[in-house]
Amino acid sequence: MQSSSYLSDTAIALRFQVSRATVWRWSHSANFPKPIKLSVGCTRWRVTEIEAWEQARCTQSASR
Repeated sequence: MQSSSYLSDTAIALRFQVSRATVWRWSHSANFPKPIKLSVGCTRWRVTEIEAWEQARCTQSASR
């Protein structure tokens, strides 16, 4: 069984130097990974999915 690591909205905001509101706006877009509700008041994103999204954005920017 593979262990999953998760990031909070605050951690994602710090990683990309944006506000938490921006993270939530992104979460409503079709291409941003969907959050996972772990419990009441605890919503997180899988690190692997965030890294894949980040890599896709870098690849997309490089091809322009």
